[in-house]
Amino acid sequence: MTNLDTPDPRLSDPRLSAPSALRNRDPILAVLRRFLPQHGTVLEIASGTGEHVAHFAKAYPSITFQPSELDRSRRASIDAWSHTLANVRPAIALDTTTTWPPGPFDAVVCINMIHIAPWSAAEGLIRSAAVGLRPGGQLLTYGPYRRDGRHTAPSNADFDADLRARNPEWGIRDLEAVAALAAKAGFAPPEVIEMPANNLMLAFTRLVATIRQTPAP
Repeated sequence: MTNLDTPDPRLSDPRLSAPSALRNRDPILAVLRRFLPQHGTVLEIASGTGEHVAHFAKAYPSITFQPSELDRSRRASIDAWSHTLANVRPAIALDTTTTWPPGPFDAVVCINMIHIAPWSAAEGLIRSAAVGLRPGGQLLTYGPYRRDGRHTAPSNADFDADLRARNPEWGIRDLEAVAALAAKAGFAPPEVIEMPANNLMLAFTRLVATIRQTPAP
């Protein structure tokens, strides 16, 4: 389950702090160590407060991280958390349904976005990752998922109801639906890693190149 970000009065502006980010950053990093290369470029989708990318960048000084976030105030928070880290680029505005930065990337990391966004955001994420990742690159998505059409815990069912009450286009997604999208885009079936607090990490490997469509002149 994921809390929404809140300002931390102990921190000077513009940094924001999310209690969930502080709780889950080390378990997520432990899984990323299995999949991230020792060198390369990693794109993070929906970087939120910026606490995750700063934590990961400290652990991987030889990787360049590109954070992204739609919300301007959160982009300011991301940059503030990472301003002393030479391997973190300035945060960019990114809407997975319309835009994508030039790659190629060695990995794409998306933490707690798919369920707090319309389904079209997940479709855009996977479609663009298939183009933007190097062959063999990893798409890593973290958050709560349903499995076989069922929630994995009562707390996730409550969280799902709360999300849908806030926005009918939000909600915890079926793991199988996300995997089907990825398969159509040229990814292998995901490796599924169970995480604390009834979350999952899905690790997709890009198998084949995706041809970018060019409009006719």
